[in-house]
Amino acid sequence: MKKKFVLAAAAALTFAALTGCQGSSSQTASDTAAAGTETAAAVSDSAAAADASQAEAGSSLAGDFAPDGAVAKIKAAGKLVMGTAPDFAPWEFKDVSSGTTEYVGSDIELGKYIAQQLGVELEIKPMEFSAIQQALASGTIDIGISGFAYTEQRAEALGLSDRYNVNSAAGQGLLVLKDQASDYDSAESFAGKKIAAQNASLQHTLVQEQLPGDVQIQIVTQVTDGVMMLTTGKVDAVAVSGDNGESLVKTYPELAMAEFKFAYDSDGNVVAVKKGNDELLNAVNEILAQVNESGLYEEWKTDAKALADSLGIETH
Repeated sequence: MKKKFVLAAAAALTFAALTGCQGSSSQTASDTAAAGTETAAAVSDSAAAADASQAEAGSSLAGDFAPDGAVAKIKAAGKLVMGTAPDFAPWEFKDVSSGTTEYVGSDIELGKYIAQQLGVELEIKPMEFSAIQQALASGTIDIGISGFAYTEQRAEALGLSDRYNVNSAAGQGLLVLKDQASDYDSAESFAGKKIAAQNASLQHTLVQEQLPGDVQIQIVTQVTDGVMMLTTGKVDAVAVSGDNGESLVKTYPELAMAEFKFAYDSDGNVVAVKKGNDELLNAVNEILAQVNESGLYEEWKTDAKALADSLGIETH
């Protein structure tokens, strides 16, 4: 499962060495090639360790599945269909360095691992983030993995798994211009402001519920669209997870996280399935327990960040 990921990273790095498009204009071809070799080797070592961890975790699931149940149907089809919005590196993004589109990232690796444990192949259906819930309801996809955070609203409409990616304590907040960060120290300080938020995201809900009623919400398809609006003065802030904000600040030094943070005590992400599909949800939870215990997701995320960096793709 990891081999394709490693090969994609190595190929991307080789491409960068040959063309110089991904590196600094002042870097020599030999320096680039050397850096690419070192990075590819590091990714390969990490992938090998992850494969060993996966072998340790085992591939069998406890319990029997109903012969006419959801898991049996997935096994009969030979594939697990996953919906994702591939615009959110390092979680899910596109690698086109080989001339074809490959979907990569830590959430993609999680989807592959779940499929592997079920004994089937993974089929990825790319779509807008806001379309995943409807695709689950209609049966177009079996699972949704796209950096979902747990919310009560989502739990009413979807089956949500146990948490994964639980190591962050950065919370939820708003990205603003750096020289204004201290001005935004309370919810009231955003009164009358224009706030960008990704459609159907947790952050969109938090803006609606916790900021003054006169804020003007600007819906965006991708967080990076909101960042562009912020840097060009079209909005006053972008609602983001703390992790995303911290990563974006590294790319955009003129930005910073506001002092105010949303009240939100849940952490990590969840896998979504169709409401009532408890058999598949239980199987996913059993697999996530393996992933969390072995630390696999952190390894996948480290590899995905390295790949995104090698491709010149901005991470969140």
